[in-house]
Amino acid sequence: MQKVITDDLDALLDILPPHIRQPLCEQKELSELLEVVLDLGRPPEARFPNGEITLNPKEVDETDIDYVVSRIGSFGDDNRAGIERTLHRISAIRNRKGRIVGLTCRVGRAVFGTIRVIEDLVESGKSVMLLGRPGVGKTTMLREVARVLADDVNRRVIIVDTSNEIAGDGDIPHPAIGHARRMQVKTPAMQHAVMIEAVENHMPEVIIIDEIGTELEAQAARTIAERGVQLVGTAHGNTLENLMLNPTLADLIGGIQSVTLGDEEARRRGTQKSILERTSPPTFDIVVEIQERDRVAIHPDVAAAVDATLRGQAIDTEIRWMDESGEVRVEKPLVELKKGEEKKPGGRDQQHIYLFGVNRARLEQLARDLNLGLDIVENLREANLFVTSKNYYRRKPQKVRDAETANLPIYVLKSNTPPQIRQMLQSIYPLTTPGKRDSFQLALAEAEAAVEQIRNGENGEVELSPQSAYIRRLQHLIAERNEMASRSEGKDPNRRVRIYKG
Repeated sequence: MQKVITDDLDALLDILPPHIRQPLCEQKELSELLEVVLDLGRPPEARFPNGEITLNPKEVDETDIDYVVSRIGSFGDDNRAGIERTLHRISAIRNRKGRIVGLTCRVGRAVFGTIRVIEDLVESGKSVMLLGRPGVGKTTMLREVARVLADDVNRRVIIVDTSNEIAGDGDIPHPAIGHARRMQVKTPAMQHAVMIEAVENHMPEVIIIDEIGTELEAQAARTIAERGVQLVGTAHGNTLENLMLNPTLADLIGGIQSVTLGDEEARRRGTQKSILERTSPPTFDIVVEIQERDRVAIHPDVAAAVDATLRGQAIDTEIRWMDESGEVRVEKPLVELKKGEEKKPGGRDQQHIYLFGVNRARLEQLARDLNLGLDIVENLREANLFVTSKNYYRRKPQKVRDAETANLPIYVLKSNTPPQIRQMLQSIYPLTTPGKRDSFQLALAEAEAAVEQIRNGENGEVELSPQSAYIRRLQHLIAERNEMASRSEGKDPNRRVRIYKG
């Protein structure tokens, strides 16, 4: 669909004093108006994409400020107000005594069709984070995402609307959000609590959040994602790197920790012993950097992008934009490979193993004992894991040097014995080996037992043992299946699920 813009501009003009409204209405570019600024003791200004103009040489006085304030809704703790049934936002500047001395009257527009460049991403069911500078259109995109998912895809959508900026002021949301439901937030400090309340009380399939900015909100977002609910939100920052450098929000992209490598591993990687690595799976699967209103940069795999950045490697970023005819154009730059490096086939969890100096028959027998299906390749270019013994690795024959040049992960066996080979298999196939499988089953059994204790009245709530993000999600599903509430608490590796009555 072509873009259709609705802005209810008359409603904004009606709240302005006549001597400010009249010259504004005479502007040829009125449809492009961004905001009107009224500061005590200064001439009123109108801001457009191409610059600012003075609307009247007469300075703004307290009467003008009071005229506007009397015609809008009440200000919240964030000093924002609105005009009922519109998307306009009025923000206040106060003096030390609390008196309003300035107003920013920002035009709110519903732009239908604005998410065409990312429509396939938001409809995929994956969680999407939108980044970009103020005023670039993040909130406008969120509003259209809510409408498309609710009306066109028929999903249950809840908007956590902290400043009534997504769905407008008043109790009745703006039609621009379609059939999506809106939860208002009493004060910005309670946004994280309303996020959790939305999941526990209203069974959404999608939650829309604007301006995730605190650690509590980041933790709430992770809890929601672990419950299997799709998240579409915005955060402070223009790029993925901004989030990585922000300690408060880094958990949204998996968190970053310092790791000390052993001497052998540091030599193999060609790095220092102390390096940075991602802590856990990202809360958001996809990050979209809004560069301009019709141009975005996309990181389709946040985990891979963060890992590559930490290792100093190039990131495979997809660029999309809309041309003058309204068609979506896509550009996928090729990642520059290091000399000898090859793209590896298959998914991240599938191991294509190349053996060098390792007893293949013994390896295959142990794999059968562990009920594993191995993929042993004959061509080094098809491998994503190189396995050799310590003796061969020390001598550095050509095949080992080729694997290092290609940046292949190398697993070095201390010896060619069954215990060492078994340990290697248990490392690269963690959830399919008996020991790990037992702990996996125990974690799920612990969640089932907690549900039973709460149902029988033995406990009001039960805190489970720390688990990985994957297992925590399964524990959340067990609670939900038994009509109980749950949330994740703490930080990895001690993050755990708490189950309680819903």
